[in-house]
Amino acid sequence: MKNSLMLFIAFLTFTACSKHQEKKSVVITGIDSTLRPGNDFFKYVNGKWYDSVSIPASQSGVGAYMFMNFPQRIRLQGILDSISKSKNTAGSIAQKVGDFYASGMDTVTIDKRGYEPIKPLLAKIDAINDLPSLMNFVGNEMKVENSSIIGFGVWPDDKNSSMNIAHISQTGIGLPDRDYYFKSDPSTVGIQQSYKKYLATLFQLTGSNANEAKKNADLVYDIDKQLAASHKTKVDLRDVQANYNKMAVTNLVKRHPNIGWNTLLNNLGAKTDSINVSQPAYYDALNKLLKTIPVNDWKVYLKANSLERYADDLSKPFVDALFAYTKVLSGQAVQKSRGEKMANVVDTYLGEALGELYVKKYFPEDAKKRMLTLVNNLQIAYAKRIDKLEWMSNITKQKAKEKLAAMTKKIGYPDKWRDYSSVNIARNTYFENIVSASAASYQFELAKLNKPVDKSHWYTTVPTVTAYNNPTANEIVFPAGILQAPYFDNNADDALNYGGIGMVIGHEITHTFDDQGAQYDKNGNLKNWWTKEDYAQFKSRIQQVIDLYSTYTVLGDLHINGAMTVGENTADIAGIAVAYDAFKMTQQGQGNEKIDGFTPDQRFFISIAKIWRVKMKDEFLRLWINNNPHSPPNWRVNGPLMNTTPFYDAFNVKTGDKMFLPKKDRITIW
Repeated sequence: MKNSLMLFIAFLTFTACSKHQEKKSVVITGIDSTLRPGNDFFKYVNGKWYDSVSIPASQSGVGAYMFMNFPQRIRLQGILDSISKSKNTAGSIAQKVGDFYASGMDTVTIDKRGYEPIKPLLAKIDAINDLPSLMNFVGNEMKVENSSIIGFGVWPDDKNSSMNIAHISQTGIGLPDRDYYFKSDPSTVGIQQSYKKYLATLFQLTGSNANEAKKNADLVYDIDKQLAASHKTKVDLRDVQANYNKMAVTNLVKRHPNIGWNTLLNNLGAKTDSINVSQPAYYDALNKLLKTIPVNDWKVYLKANSLERYADDLSKPFVDALFAYTKVLSGQAVQKSRGEKMANVVDTYLGEALGELYVKKYFPEDAKKRMLTLVNNLQIAYAKRIDKLEWMSNITKQKAKEKLAAMTKKIGYPDKWRDYSSVNIARNTYFENIVSASAASYQFELAKLNKPVDKSHWYTTVPTVTAYNNPTANEIVFPAGILQAPYFDNNADDALNYGGIGMVIGHEITHTFDDQGAQYDKNGNLKNWWTKEDYAQFKSRIQQVIDLYSTYTVLGDLHINGAMTVGENTADIAGIAVAYDAFKMTQQGQGNEKIDGFTPDQRFFISIAKIWRVKMKDEFLRLWINNNPHSPPNWRVNGPLMNTTPFYDAFNVKTGDKMFLPKKDRITIW
């Protein structure tokens, strides 16, 4: 093992030293030279842009990161507009993608149908007369991804990562998180009221009078709240050990007689003798509530759940009702254009088919090659950082480097594209297309049950602006969507690319070693590879991250949840550090030639600030703080840079600057 590891590092070193063709310099603009960089670096780099840019009325924010998916959807819309007007071979990818898009764009037909498509579903709920028939309905709808009270899925076994097993997790609520049901601040109360109004509107649109609709909405909200009481918090959900509870189905049958696991699993086509119950307390509570809540009340709940599931796929009054609720959550002023929405829908249901078309048009192969070199260089830098850690013993360092060397790298797009032959798409039946694609998606996932894990599978679509780390596969993934400016520019100098996509690469590698990822071994199994002393040292440093970020505030006195965001914050801090080390391995990084008046190091750090250049509505920022495991964009810049000593040197950050931390207080984990 040691020899193979050394050969791997030697190969990467050769790659890192390979020379690239000269790249053009990209001009840096918008810097506010009247500000001290060390007071608020995010504002120093992005302030002029922030003060001048307007958030589009159809969006809740603008800029980089997730908001780059808005222009991405416009790109996809261009592809879809073109292909939907072409004559395509029946059953081909082009036909399915084009006709799906066309069916969703045909709002005249959709509006004419009203809620006719969902009437058979509501009639099935009306026919429920006892608990077994209720659970039969629940199971049938799960097979078309209309899930309600059972959160079922198939993915790798955390302790045997080469095999897929059945998992069930907490679910059943309509608000974004369990805490929304128990907070009493004005903002949350407003969201609660808006949600109840939304539910009541859905009931009115399907025939209830105003009084009955309000009564039904209150009933559904009460059931939601009872289910939410059993949910773990987002902080509790970070405990990967506590969320692994593999149980025999025979034991679940005895433990939850009201759920009827054998019958439900048979209905789902899920042949298995064990299930990982991620949050047992939820299913214990559900088992009791199935008896204490009358069947007729559950029927009202299931109607609401189904209407919520399909509201955006029905006629305009349903779409408008959903938007009236979501605008309170996000601050979005007007609805997205139909074309943008449909680009997102097609990406959701036929993502790899659309991704294949996207790659042909927008993703050059040479970008993939340069990206691989960047990833390899950061692996080298990471290995060197591990060697230099003062707090870690040699035996744990060796294990960490073995895990690093075993990491799989996926860049751009999958090696093989998904087969959508089982999806039936017609040009004039949008709702039925949704159901067909959902049924195919369920069967695609079910087919994995108790089978070896397909290591080539991707958990995101190719055009999406994102990146991720999958701990059970020990892999990092960078879809084509994120491989564009400001993150990556194949024509830019190394400083901008190492500060941009380099930070993202370092961030994703670090997830392999964050509070969760560090508990998985090189093969992706939830298995300890640490000495007791080293893990205690690691945990103490993780706590430093929690404590520091808990002091950061947004929107007045609203604090970042340091415990909820610790994994992402750890990845940001180490991601910048390792990206900087990798940059110093390049010719530009070892020099001091200025471009646009900025040194290579300054360009590197400016690039970091630009990739998180985001402006969002206050409502969306509040939603972010309560639910997103990432810190807000300004703290993804200022937070980690406060812990990065080369940043202090590059911009002469001194005592008295707001971002200054004494050297002894700067956090270094990796």
